[in-house]
Amino acid sequence: MKKIFMLLASVALFGSCEDFLSKEDPNKIDAPSYFRNETDLQTYINGFLQTMSPTAASVATGDARTDCLAWRGEYQFLTDNFDADDQSGWGTSDWEDLRNINYFLDNFRQAAVSETTLAHYEGVARFWRAYFYWNKVKTFGAVPWYDSTIDSNDHEALYKPRDSREYVMRKVLEDIEFASTYCTSSSALEVNSVQITRYVALALKARICLYEGTFRKYHANDPSTGKPWTTDEAETYLRAAVSACNELMTSKKYSLVSDPANVSTQYRKLFTSESVFTQEVIWARVYNAELNATHNLNSNFIVQQYGSYSLTKQFINTYLNLDGSRFTDKPGYEKTAFIDEFENRDYRLMQTVRYPGYTRKNNGTDTRYAPDFGYCVTGYQPIKWVIDDTSLDSNTSPCSTSIPIIRYAEILLTYAEAKCELDEFDETVWNETIKPLRERAGVDGTMPATADPYMIEYFLGTVTDNALLEIRRERGCELILENVRWDDDMRWGMGKLAERPWYGVYVGELDKAYDMDGDGKDDVCFVRKEPERPQAGITYRVLGDDFSLTDGDSGYIECYIRMTRKWDDKKYVRPIPTTALNDNPALGQNYGWEK
Repeated sequence: MKKIFMLLASVALFGSCEDFLSKEDPNKIDAPSYFRNETDLQTYINGFLQTMSPTAASVATGDARTDCLAWRGEYQFLTDNFDADDQSGWGTSDWEDLRNINYFLDNFRQAAVSETTLAHYEGVARFWRAYFYWNKVKTFGAVPWYDSTIDSNDHEALYKPRDSREYVMRKVLEDIEFASTYCTSSSALEVNSVQITRYVALALKARICLYEGTFRKYHANDPSTGKPWTTDEAETYLRAAVSACNELMTSKKYSLVSDPANVSTQYRKLFTSESVFTQEVIWARVYNAELNATHNLNSNFIVQQYGSYSLTKQFINTYLNLDGSRFTDKPGYEKTAFIDEFENRDYRLMQTVRYPGYTRKNNGTDTRYAPDFGYCVTGYQPIKWVIDDTSLDSNTSPCSTSIPIIRYAEILLTYAEAKCELDEFDETVWNETIKPLRERAGVDGTMPATADPYMIEYFLGTVTDNALLEIRRERGCELILENVRWDDDMRWGMGKLAERPWYGVYVGELDKAYDMDGDGKDDVCFVRKEPERPQAGITYRVLGDDFSLTDGDSGYIECYIRMTRKWDDKKYVRPIPTTALNDNPALGQNYGWEK
């Protein structure tokens, strides 16, 4: 059966619309003889778990280009030197999953199974179609909608213009609502939270609808057309998000992994364990070394050539103190040394980045590690997904930790934000959502009485509501490095944050060594050039041409100062690739990307 699915997924690398939307007998199987029973349906539909589920790297490193990280990758997109010639994402392989989904939906009812069983598998297929199209809409805005396979002679369908974003998202909503209604759930389906169940569909519905509802609210115009939306549907999507969250919350199926005795470790264990914490994780991707299904996330966060993912000082400042007070309200917080930054702070901070006292196994021995400035340019080096064993740092060293894709924590945050955007937020909602998340992290969960000036400035003065600012703070601290922040930046209309300078740790003085691993001995020194007589045990961070200190010989490290990043609102959607327009001029170009 596995070999059969590989035939279903095989495609040519290049081709026209006809190639990837309409090949006669595209999957090289005869539907009446193949779709006979539930085993056949399950084999086919399970193939999408491999081809479409987010990978370890896409989840853990997906926040790289957001406001929270300093990262050199994809720099060209944030300059004026990017256009439709540089864009990809419209080739044969980019549409193959849709063709296979629609092929299934055109033929699955030939199986001799009950209507309930058919409805479940239809729901799973429509889940994947909703997921496919949502990702296409996030990338390109308006796209052509196809809900069945297309005959190779149907040139009108093959070369039609794009359907509007509003139309496509209504169809996405129809699909995900069907999935969240008719997909079933059982103990067998729920093993390791891998399979698509009704609960997974509800979780994706919540994520999709919060995205689209807030995108419509914070963008007056459709970015594909540059014109106002034809209908006001923001509330429709926000209420759909609330509804999905409410079903999950009232089902009591999931809860936060929360034990006060493990407050300093339990959050990170969600991301560094081979087993799935199904108490909280609704949807996951599981890896297994015995089956040769592994990833190499350690190298992504340790080896420079694979990332240099570095959290920024501005984001680190948003983590609260344990008593619930704001770190940025403390007099002189701007000059807090790295060695002192973690004291009495939200326990998620020390479970997200290296901290004084952080240790890893090195040849079986617990060894302290300061931030590696050769990898992490800001000094805030991620550890959230890292296994603390140096033997797994090579890109050839297999890791088999499971990857949470959607957690119950996100459902609480989505519910809180959607209720707030609907002007229905109160202390009861706070106590159901934000409070337990903060208390799980050791932070006092009392709702603050006033808006935080630092958070107002962080979001460029576009939000002043106290509750909404705290929800956004909490969303950042809880979900960082889980591939949701870029979507957050886009839906909130916060593209301008891409221009913000990237600041790192505070350096009180050049040419002075500092203790950054917490062992009481100096180990890192910031200099303009390598000393002629380096001191043993000291790592020298040479600032060079790409880095400076904000106040000259002291201040925050400012990273990649020669990179001039520029935001333009047309970038809320990508351009339609030139290759696609050459094949089908009727697609038209997105607003602002026309040549």
